[in-house]
Amino acid sequence: MIDTPAPAPIPEPTDADRRRWARYLVEERAEGRVYRRLAARRSGEEQEILLSLAEAEGRHEQHWLDLLGGEPARLPSPGIRSRMLGWMAGRFGSIFVLALAQSAEARSPYDSEVFATPAMRADEKIHYEVVRGLAARGRRRLSGSFRAAVFGANDGLVSNLALVMGIGATGVSGGFVLFSGIAGLLAGALSMGAGEFVSVRSQRELLAATEANDDAAASAGDLDIDENELALVYRARGVETEEALLKARRVVEAAKLGVRQTSTGPIGVRGADHDLIGSDWGAAVSSFLLFSSGAIIPVLPWIFGLEGLAAVITALALVGVALMGTGAMVGILSGGPPLRRALRQLAIGFGAAAVTYVLGLVFGVSAV
Repeated sequence: MIDTPAPAPIPEPTDADRRRWARYLVEERAEGRVYRRLAARRSGEEQEILLSLAEAEGRHEQHWLDLLGGEPARLPSPGIRSRMLGWMAGRFGSIFVLALAQSAEARSPYDSEVFATPAMRADEKIHYEVVRGLAARGRRRLSGSFRAAVFGANDGLVSNLALVMGIGATGVSGGFVLFSGIAGLLAGALSMGAGEFVSVRSQRELLAATEANDDAAASAGDLDIDENELALVYRARGVETEEALLKARRVVEAAKLGVRQTSTGPIGVRGADHDLIGSDWGAAVSSFLLFSSGAIIPVLPWIFGLEGLAAVITALALVGVALMGTGAMVGILSGGPPLRRALRQLAIGFGAAAVTYVLGLVFGVSAV
């Protein structure tokens, strides 16, 4: 018989321990409120899951209350993250809240907390996976449109910033920089819109050419070798041989009885893929607007009459804020550190602008 080591004795609580329990108590309450507020904005399975999470946070809350011997006279305020999550959950109930909650659940303090029970530690790990799963649903719903939005706006920010920095470094007048920025905005936005239109239209035409039709099934009753020939149609669509023969046999038998059947295969319901791709004109207009929304920002200082170094510094400041904003949103939605993603976006944008600015200085000096 193998002797299992006895659990380590729990030390006598100190005043510092009691203060820490009070912090745990208010954080558990704050997290429970977040989940209840999110649940109030949802229905069905997601609502049930969120309410179950809130119930589990209530059990953790009760654990710390029991250790404290009841409700303390004074409690600390929840942390900034918890207050922000509660505020966002009550007003938006969006994927951003779940993504932030996922990050919060990933940093459980109970792993090193001797006064937390093993069940509480396990709960926190399960909660992380549950919230990650809920956030993943939202990310999947959002991924296509969000990628297009970030790509379009970021492309406009970086490309037009690089353009006006390069042109401005040559020493030309502010009016010429403004004209170049507006021209770059229109050229880039039109290029993005046209590219999206051609891409989506071409994809829809390609799908139309690969859609199955029911002409073969309609002629099944006249086949001279019965279902074998029709089975080739299904095999060509990717159906396994035995399944293709069974499908073809059913169609042939129905055709001989005068019953019209619709052939189905792995290509899917006709028109479903077209709906997923979306409208070619809608994609073109949204790409035009998204690129323009980013590309207008670097030009704003010159639009409002600034020139020279003041215009350059203002443009860099405005674009820097926008780049960090898009980077932080990507970080939040991807579950990564927002600050790191924000700094990465900033470095990429300013790096591109620095290259064109140096080139502008070189060409400006050589032209003198």
